Amino acid sequence: MLHGFASRRLFSAFPYFHSPKLSDPSIFSRRISITHHRQGPNPYQISQFPGTHIELLDFFDHFLQQCITIQQLKQIHTQIIFGGSLQSGFLAARLVSIYAMFGILTDARDVFENTSTGCNSNLLLWNSILRANVTYGEYEETLSLYRRMRNLGIWADGFTFPLVIRACAMLGDSKLCENVHCHVLQMGFQNHLHVVNELLVMYGKLGQMGEASKLFDRMVVRSQISWNTMVSGFAINHDCHGAFDMFQKMEFEGCEPNPVTWTSLLSSHTRCGLHEETLQLYVVMRNKCIGATGEAVAVVISVCVNLGLFNKGVAVHGYVIRGGFQNYSIVKNSLICLYGKRGAAKDAETLFSEMESKNLVTWNALISSYAESGLCDEAFAVFSQLQMLDGYTVLRPSVVSWSAIIGAFASKGRFDESLELFRKMQVAGVTANSVTISSVLSICAELPALRLGQEIHAFVVRGLMDINVLVGNGLINMYTKCGSLKEGHLAFEKIDGRDLISWNTMIAGYGMHGLGENAVRTFDQMTEAGYKPDGVTFVAVLSACSHVGLVTEGRKLFDQMTREFRIEPQVEHYACMVDLLGRAGFLQEASDIVKRMPMEPNDYVWGTLLNSCRMYKNTVVAEDTASQIFGLSSEMTGSYMLLSNLYAASGRWKDSARIRLSAKTRGLKKIPGQSWIEVKKKVCMFSAGHAVQMGMDEIYRILETLSLHVEMEGYVPDSIFLRQNIDLEEICISEV
Repeated sequence: MLHGFASRRLFSAFPYFHSPKLSDPSIFSRRISITHHRQGPNPYQISQFPGTHIELLDFFDHFLQQCITIQQLKQIHTQIIFGGSLQSGFLAARLVSIYAMFGILTDARDVFENTSTGCNSNLLLWNSILRANVTYGEYEETLSLYRRMRNLGIWADGFTFPLVIRACAMLGDSKLCENVHCHVLQMGFQNHLHVVNELLVMYGKLGQMGEASKLFDRMVVRSQISWNTMVSGFAINHDCHGAFDMFQKMEFEGCEPNPVTWTSLLSSHTRCGLHEETLQLYVVMRNKCIGATGEAVAVVISVCVNLGLFNKGVAVHGYVIRGGFQNYSIVKNSLICLYGKRGAAKDAETLFSEMESKNLVTWNALISSYAESGLCDEAFAVFSQLQMLDGYTVLRPSVVSWSAIIGAFASKGRFDESLELFRKMQVAGVTANSVTISSVLSICAELPALRLGQEIHAFVVRGLMDINVLVGNGLINMYTKCGSLKEGHLAFEKIDGRDLISWNTMIAGYGMHGLGENAVRTFDQMTEAGYKPDGVTFVAVLSACSHVGLVTEGRKLFDQMTREFRIEPQVEHYACMVDLLGRAGFLQEASDIVKRMPMEPNDYVWGTLLNSCRMYKNTVVAEDTASQIFGLSSEMTGSYMLLSNLYAASGRWKDSARIRLSAKTRGLKKIPGQSWIEVKKKVCMFSAGHAVQMGMDEIYRILETLSLHVEMEGYVPDSIFLRQNIDLEEICISEV
């Protein structure tokens, strides 16, 4: 429409061009007959047009706008060339725009370059080719054309500058942006509304909201777009306070916020992590009867996911249906994530199948949904389908796709497959991001595979990702679990802007290495630095205290958790206290804590208490909890085995056999323990009771050597357990 206006201006500016008399009945009737022809223009009819050359130009323009296929466009283009009408800059500009609309940028450029020299000064033609390049992300080419245009002495207008400014903003080059701003001032467009609005967008993308604010304050006239641009600028720069202040100022000056304004405001609060405030603003917006945009609905759904308010998210889904947002891909993608996080992979799959047009975000959302539900194979099946033709675009797995599938296998303990996928990702030339690295580091920590973890660390350093909080936390976890506490501490020190997880991981690392004092000291440093501990923090520090017998410190911390930080103890905290007291020999006090627990003790709590009883061979406390043991879930076998071992350690073989027989009658089976070790860059897995074929003799020889060293240090194995399996087998058979 803007080009149409410009064309009329061109017709009136030059004597050679003038609009045909539309009052002419013959012309009007011919136009109606063509317009009603829904199959598009007929080139034969064009060639037989009996009107004047000027009328022909106007009709060519009309036909170009009616094109519905590329073939029709090519035919009309041919007629224009044969008719010698390409000398019209206006018609050439229309051709450039239509070719760009069909996505054929090369032909648009050919039209521009092959237009006669006399049309090179046609500003409409230049604006058309600039717009075409900006639309398809050819920002460097846009600026090259702009320089060429200036060198030819063609001055930009109010339509040129917004395009050039947008290209500079997308390139993110602040120097270029400053230069084009200078050009705006030199040409006297500092008060041109559309140009200044685009400058506001530019400074917002550069993160220079101070400059944007100065420019905004100097504006003589502001439109609603100006206000929305400022609110959006603060939003994308994670300044929710700036966005809210601008929003209030907008209302104060009498400019009513529209749905776009509210969307930017909601987005700003979400980006700042103010999820609850986002929901409150959404309620205010709905109470004011302001219709939400698709983007606003997507933001609210993502907030519900982040807060775990899945039922509210489902309620928003109802609004999506009532509001007619079913075909908004951004909304559907958010809903797929919602149902995936909720564990309803089938619902996510249904939403996915309903979508006519699926982009890469859609596929990634479904992969993540399966991953969240623990359906690794289904996630991999969708991942494999990504290399398929979707419309006109061949989709390829992005780093988000790879990260989701790698994380899915890692979370299910399928480490070999996860690492193999990571290798394939590298072969595919996809650069890992912080999420990918975090998943791979978690695998290295669980195996543990120190050498592989160090290789990943080297990759992280080369990519300057070691200061990233997510990656840094993964490095701390990996090194501490692989036995390299020093490197873990260095990774902790390297993190730029530690979060609570960083501190928690470091405290847990000290605990794993038996450095309870360091763990408590780190806890104190954390609170002094202004971080508020959470439940995970206290599990880590209480566990560290239990490993080294810091009973006094542990009691103090448990009391501090409830009194000072108002954290309600959970099962894990009680288990830590039971372990702390039990290891120190305070079995009765530990038993009393279990009895006073406000929730039902789980198998881990009973197992912790029974393990302490086994250490001190205290059958009195153990038998006191026997009735509770028998009431445990049928899937929990650890407590049965501990109680049986306790009886065996006390020489009460029949009682030990009775407990094992009871477990067997219930269909319980102890899952064999597994361990991994890294040898020559290969991770080997060992399972209790499993015969290793390769290197078995060497393994036994090393075990004998290690056992000899242990005995030389004064440690003697408890021989009571050497007889246990044989004696218990005989007793179980006799009982049956």
